[in-house]
Amino acid sequence: MNRSARTGDPTGLADLSGTGVPPLPAAESFDAMELPEAVLTTLAAQGVTTPFPIQSAALPSALAGRDVLGRGRTGSGKTLAFGLALLTRTAGRRAAAKKPLALVLVPTRELAQQVTEALAPYARALELRLATVVGGLQAGRQAGELRAGAEVLIATPGRLKDLVERRDCRLDQVAVTVLDEADQMADMGFLPQVTELLDQVPADGQRMLFSATLDQDVETLVHRYLRDPVVHAADPAEDSAPDAEHHVLRVHGGDKFAVAGEIAARDGRVLMFLHTKASVDRFTRQLVDSGVKAAALHGDKSQPQRTATLEKFRTGAVTVLVATNVAARGLHIDDLDLVVNVDPPTDPKDYLHRAGRTARAGASGSVVTLALPDQRKDLARLLTEAGVRSRTTDVRPGAPELRRITGAKTPPATPGGASGDRDRRGAAFRGIGTVPGKPGRTKNESRKTADARRAAEARKAARVRRGGGS
Repeated sequence: MNRSARTGDPTGLADLSGTGVPPLPAAESFDAMELPEAVLTTLAAQGVTTPFPIQSAALPSALAGRDVLGRGRTGSGKTLAFGLALLTRTAGRRAAAKKPLALVLVPTRELAQQVTEALAPYARALELRLATVVGGLQAGRQAGELRAGAEVLIATPGRLKDLVERRDCRLDQVAVTVLDEADQMADMGFLPQVTELLDQVPADGQRMLFSATLDQDVETLVHRYLRDPVVHAADPAEDSAPDAEHHVLRVHGGDKFAVAGEIAARDGRVLMFLHTKASVDRFTRQLVDSGVKAAALHGDKSQPQRTATLEKFRTGAVTVLVATNVAARGLHIDDLDLVVNVDPPTDPKDYLHRAGRTARAGASGSVVTLALPDQRKDLARLLTEAGVRSRTTDVRPGAPELRRITGAKTPPATPGGASGDRDRRGAAFRGIGTVPGKPGRTKNESRKTADARRAAEARKAARVRRGGGS
């Protein structure tokens, strides 16, 4: 099933074009689009009055049935850009058991949940049934939803592949297909599963693909599955630096987690990234013990735990989310103004995806990276490759500059309190992190033990990917 699209710049979407067929003109309002009255009423009820740029640009072409190749950060409104078109074009039809009429493929469970929540009000208004299929939850219950009939299916590739192989789902009636965060699916190793699924979808259906970058794997998907796509790049690429302030805080090893603990105690929410699941759990426990409302998020948590944790963070019941890279992409948290790389990322793309959790949809935000002496050279090179200009400051626990940049405060239950000396305050956070320069290895852990643990984590990650999530 070969479809063609001509590509320009191999690292972005802005110069991509189809066969010269122009997109439909952008619409300045939802009323100007061919949307059902029930959708317009629901938009108003949800307080959505003015389209985001990606919606103004992409929706007219998508509603007309054109294949769409789009770029836009999470939080830029792209879910409704493809979702309203998908729902409108599916409205009025009923799905037979196990045979959805529209499909949205996403890379992670969290993104699947977010897409489901975003589309649910409009699906109800159009009397369409949604089903969400992801790993980490009971496959039997998900198969039951498909047997009951669902017009729109939102799925991660691994779990959907399993259900298709078990004959609990058939894709031969799918008329509209969306691939969201296509580059992340490729990065996570889902490309074979994605192509296997798309090969089962009728070739004459509508396809919409959204991606932050157009690397070789995504370009393969475009060539193979999109027909004369119209291209919309309404927002900066996801792998360009977000409109945030970027700071490098240079710390010494013994101060690192004391500094991180004071940042965590600030007023307002903060998302903090560490390399390993073990260090995430240890640091989270220390924060909680010091009186900070913190929670951990990583791939070893069950899906109900992950969902509950994110909801607490969104509502403010938890003010600090400590996470591995599982939270670096696909998550949208309103009014998140600070992201902290407690452990610096090792790849420019990872930095930009982490940073992209703040300064979204025109809001302000800051990204802070803690750098030990032996990490500074590599971090400087990484930021240059990422196109990020940062301010560098030397800090210690309790330093005025630390408070000015991050709003740091002494954690309420830290030994010594607000007036305690630096050594006593820092003691609560010692022995937490990874060995400097050895991202996968924790303190007091032998090289042999660390290698065995990493191998076990890699095997578990592979099992998770087969289950359709991270």
